[in-house]
Amino acid sequence: MGVLLSFPAWADDVVAPSPLTSNISIVSDYVYRGLSRTNSFPAVQGGLDLAASNGFYIGTWGSNISWLADQGGVKGSGLELDAYVGVKNNFYTDFIYDFGYLRYHYPAVYSAGAVNADTDEIHGAVGYQWLTAKYSYSLGNTFGIGDSKGSHYLDISANYPFTDTGITLGAHYGKQIYQGAAADALKAAGMDPSYDDAKLNISYNMNGYVLGLAYSRTFKISSYYINSAGNNLGRAKAIFSLNHTF
Repeated sequence: MGVLLSFPAWADDVVAPSPLTSNISIVSDYVYRGLSRTNSFPAVQGGLDLAASNGFYIGTWGSNISWLADQGGVKGSGLELDAYVGVKNNFYTDFIYDFGYLRYHYPAVYSAGAVNADTDEIHGAVGYQWLTAKYSYSLGNTFGIGDSKGSHYLDISANYPFTDTGITLGAHYGKQIYQGAAADALKAAGMDPSYDDAKLNISYNMNGYVLGLAYSRTFKISSYYINSAGNNLGRAKAIFSLNHTF
């Protein structure tokens, strides 16, 4: 998810922020955890979030995708629909925590032998000012790899805003580790599904419309991520985006 579960930065205004917000984005490529979900084609994305004053939140988010159909064995898999719930809040003024549950759902018809790509994760995150560390833990099948409970993703990120300019600079490093017999079999065959990814990004907020430019790449990636068209889903690339929250 391109814009999901980011910590809100509401201005200290006289009017309290609305508990219900929505967002829409256009991106040149939907890249998630370093991997293209649209085979390097554009995506239209949007979400709806409800946040309470006690820190509880619930929301949904969606995007067009192609990665499941591209690998074969799956029909009608052009959509990702996510649902999430959790609690996030401040503590000791400059610190923030976030604990929650997230389900990635891919409406599709799977052929015999194909593994359902629907994924359930729980996560915990802690942040200090503009630094954040987040750990996500899979409860079962993980993005099409069966019986992979315990697979996890560690994300270290920084997003530094330049006050009064509308510019934010960001950096991220992540590590996706797959567990289970299926992942072990892929590794033994020279197609280890585990990998690292990194991203640098800059964004500019123009009265609520956020223009973004990012550079993303993966490390230690295997041939498992080369799709049926011969494209490496984790190759280095620049990503352009336009987002609006209302």
